[in-house]
Amino acid sequence: MEKYDIVIIGGGPAGLGAAIEAKKQGITKVLVIERDIELGGILQQCIHNGFGLHIFNEELTGPEYAQRFIDMAREENIDILLDTIVISISKDKKIKAMNTTGVLNIEAKAIVLAMGCREKTRSSIAIPGDRPAGVFTAGAAQRYINIEGYMVGKKVIVLGAGDIGMIMARRIVLEGGEVLAVLARGSIVKGLTRNIVQCLDHYNIPLLYNHNITKITGKERVESVTVAQTDEKKEVIPGTEKVYECDTVLLSVGLIPENELSRIAGIEIDRKTSGPFVNESMETSIPGIFACGNVVHVHDVVDFVTEESRRAGANAARFVKGEKSESESMNTIVSGGITYCVPHRIRYSAMPDKLDLFMRVENKYDKATIVINNQGNELVRFKKTNLTPGEMIKQSVKKSLFEKAKGDIEITLEVGGSK
Repeated sequence: MEKYDIVIIGGGPAGLGAAIEAKKQGITKVLVIERDIELGGILQQCIHNGFGLHIFNEELTGPEYAQRFIDMAREENIDILLDTIVISISKDKKIKAMNTTGVLNIEAKAIVLAMGCREKTRSSIAIPGDRPAGVFTAGAAQRYINIEGYMVGKKVIVLGAGDIGMIMARRIVLEGGEVLAVLARGSIVKGLTRNIVQCLDHYNIPLLYNHNITKITGKERVESVTVAQTDEKKEVIPGTEKVYECDTVLLSVGLIPENELSRIAGIEIDRKTSGPFVNESMETSIPGIFACGNVVHVHDVVDFVTEESRRAGANAARFVKGEKSESESMNTIVSGGITYCVPHRIRYSAMPDKLDLFMRVENKYDKATIVINNQGNELVRFKKTNLTPGEMIKQSVKKSLFEKAKGDIEITLEVGGSK
């Protein structure tokens, strides 16, 4: 049985950020377990720029951003296991893993979960039709082109206007392919506004709102897709079908936090985020097991992942040192158009002077106000403009606001003009 102070599961930006911060807090025995053959996670295939503006005050590509943290991890002499799959974790923080050497049993004083997220596939959205080659998730296509060096297709339809889908639409065009259209299944784009402009508008790629694929046709390879308009309930409008001849379909229809290990351990999961419930310290429902990054909730900016992971790493270190907070938790309850808030629970005594709240809205709003109440008393309000479901809200709040708060913290959205 190998023994460590802190074990981090996942060697992407979240896992590396947590590991480095734990080391800086004086923890000597830190281990990162990564299932891939190299560190860096999904960033290694994200060769476009736009990373690092918040953390490094410069614009980096995904591999450049990842390399900064890989270098820091090496400087801190953090132990790393690559090409290693974690099979299970337990409430008493025992880890079972496996690699080419066999089964590994590891015991930790604290664990940080940083497994990231995975893409929804065709089976998740049940597209009818044939089952030919040529249907990829956008992330899989990104890996084929950027890492493996294979072009996935020449005439492409992208279903779903998520960030990866829009980025890959541009990538296909840059590699000499043709993107017939990007289909948004609703009236709202789930990705960042900047990607609509930089990836679609600048390359004259059509973005069709309220459209969905109703059939995929092809024997050995995709030959065509049938596309139809949809109503407000995303139901197909009969008579609007149109056939597009193409050889490839890319799916960008959502991401799901990877929480199989969390469920095995018995960690409480939020149905809205599909990630663990966490408090202000990024600690889950099991004391000493922390979580950060896309395993908690899907982020749109990697710099926010890093900020969150540093908080998880620092608090895991405090747990190992015996610095525990016994104060009562206040739940963050959302309403009025806000879909969730992370952290889900706040302990006043464990709060930093400023705490970042991460939220998403369920619709698109020109003007709105986020109001934070406690037992009917208004604590603070923040005016916002141009809120969309595709862009996460990061709102800093002062610890002093919650000094006299008791019970649940209610966070609601007062809408002043929506579209």
